[in-house]
Amino acid sequence: MFVTSAFAQTAPEATETLVAPGVAPAGEVHTETGVAHDAAAGGVFPPFDASTYPSQLLWLVITFGLFYLLMQKLLVPRVGGILEQRHDRIAQDLDEASRLQSEADAAVATYEKELAEARAKAGAIGETAREAAKTKAAADRTAIEVELAQKLSAAEARIGEIKTQAFAQVGTIAEETAGAIVDQLIGAKATADDIKAAVAAASPKGA
Repeated sequence: MFVTSAFAQTAPEATETLVAPGVAPAGEVHTETGVAHDAAAGGVFPPFDASTYPSQLLWLVITFGLFYLLMQKLLVPRVGGILEQRHDRIAQDLDEASRLQSEADAAVATYEKELAEARAKAGAIGETAREAAKTKAAADRTAIEVELAQKLSAAEARIGEIKTQAFAQVGTIAEETAGAIVDQLIGAKATADDIKAAVAAASPKGA
C-alpha cells in the first residue's frame, strides 16, 4: 500500500514525544492511545496531497475497471436475463388474455345466437299451439252443435209421437167421457157408434 511522504516524516516525530501521566504539554493533542501529535507540523490530508495523485488515479482506474468488469460479467447479464424473462412472461400473459377474450366473445356470440333461436322456436311453438287450440275448439264446437242438432231433432220427433199418441187417446177418452155423461143424464147407455158419431161431430175438423 502507498504511504505519503508527509505522513512518513511526521510519524517518527510523533512517536518520539512521550506524554507523562496526568500532564498535557502545550501545543500537543492527546490521542485515544496516548500518542501525541505535533499540531505545528502542518501535515496535509493524504487525499488532498498532490504527491499522492498518481497513486490515487491508479487505484481509481483499477477500482473502476474491476467494477466495470463486475457489472459487465455478472450484474448486467443477470439484470438483462431478468428483464427478458419478465418481458416474455408479460407477452405470454397478454397472449393468454387475448385468447381468453376471443373465447369469451365467441361464447357470448354463440349464447346470443342460441337464445335468439330458442326465442324464435318458442314463438313458433306458441303460434302452433294457438292454431291447434283454435282448430280443436272449432272442431269441438262443430261436433257439439251437430250433437245438439241431432238431440233436438230426436226430441222434436219424440214430441211429435207423444202428440200423435195423445191425440189418438183423446178420442177414446172423449168417447168414454161422453158415454158416462149420457148415462148420467138420460139413465140409459148409448151405443158406441152413436158416441163416436157425436164425438166426431163435436171435435174440430182436421184434429
